[in-house]
Amino acid sequence: MGIWSWLIILVFSIVMLYPYVRIIRRTGHSGWWVLIMFVPLVNLAMLWVFAFAKWPAVDRANT
Repeated sequence: MGIWSWLIILVFSIVMLYPYVRIIRRTGHSGWWVLIMFVPLVNLAMLWVFAFAKWPAVDRANT
């Protein structure tokens, strides 16, 4: 693969990760959790953890 292929992959990854970071940060968690997406099987487990965990940002809004 040439340099252009790697550049396209990098740009595509950044474009795809940005919305996920925004969503995770809105839940009150660190945006660095998005790196879990790159670990096979752990990413599926974390999806379920985020789905059913208490979100600090939502808890603060309800009090």
